[in-house]
Amino acid sequence: MDKLKGFASGAGTFLNRTVQYTEEKLGSAEKTELDAQFENLQQRADRTKLWTERILSRTEAVLQPNPSRRMEDFLNTKLDRKVQDRETNFDGCGATMIEAGNELGPGTQYGAALVQCGSTQKKMGQFEKEFMQSAITNFINPLHNFLDADMKTISKERKILENKRLDLDAAKGKLRKAKSPESSKLPNSEDLIRTAEAELRVAQSEFDRQYEITKLLLEGISSAHSNHLSRLQYFIEAQQAYYEQCLKAMTELQSQMANIPGSLGNIRPYNPPQAAGNSSTTPSAPPIGGDILQDSPTDPQSGRRKARVLYDYDASDPTELSCLADEVMTVYSLPGMDKDWMMAERGSQQGRVPLTYLEMIS
Repeated sequence: MDKLKGFASGAGTFLNRTVQYTEEKLGSAEKTELDAQFENLQQRADRTKLWTERILSRTEAVLQPNPSRRMEDFLNTKLDRKVQDRETNFDGCGATMIEAGNELGPGTQYGAALVQCGSTQKKMGQFEKEFMQSAITNFINPLHNFLDADMKTISKERKILENKRLDLDAAKGKLRKAKSPESSKLPNSEDLIRTAEAELRVAQSEFDRQYEITKLLLEGISSAHSNHLSRLQYFIEAQQAYYEQCLKAMTELQSQMANIPGSLGNIRPYNPPQAAGNSSTTPSAPPIGGDILQDSPTDPQSGRRKARVLYDYDASDPTELSCLADEVMTVYSLPGMDKDWMMAERGSQQGRVPLTYLEMIS
């Protein structure tokens, strides 16, 4: 019986709210207006929620451009599953370059450059993972928590306040009706007025209480802004550290490539294009490409020359030296040596190579 009474009471309250809301929309019922300060607090909360969602969406797109993977990460987070450690584009690019360098010959200038560049790309992949983890932990997750906890609580309390406001206005309407000339003619008009006044006092008390609760939560948006500012600073610091690490890695790569055997440090320098009207006629170097490493055609040691390997050659005995096409080596002849052969040196390795496999470039 108690459950039935509770259900009937709840249904009656819901009906009263529905009638009050409908009459307000039709303009046939009065509505309690909230003060201007409270309205401003609500508008600020709405703007904060809207822009926090947009900032999160854009930042997550920067960290993970692939929308399918973003959705997968979102579902894993909601289902409390561990997010898989994926290979970044840097990792894939670096692994391919290293494999290509080893396949084409790490002893050649091009192969050595590929291996060095691939290693740096993999380093940058690790830097990217560290940056993403820091950004997610210190920026993305706190903003998500704000939306999932604070904003949901505020939205819930605002809905309760709206219901209390409807109850209050319905009670006011009931009291006005009880005091109307038509109701005053009824024999129990005094009882109706006392009952309506009692309901109005209860509704006003509940509304005032909920108003203060909601206002306190809305005022807390200011502290949320301060927290978001500190989180934004964490994000910028992580981003700065990431780009500094990448710059350092690329600077080291440039130095390493300049010291690849056979290059003698001759990496083409980059000369920016001349501005319009500039009288300088110095031509700019072409962009770095397949000719990234230049071969020095001279060698300070007497009797030695530079030669480029025309075809791959596999040594047939320990006195010979295997080499790959396009590899540049130092070659020379020895007294009494067959004129169809040359001695070749590559780093600490040396051995005989057929002359027909070589093209002298100095």
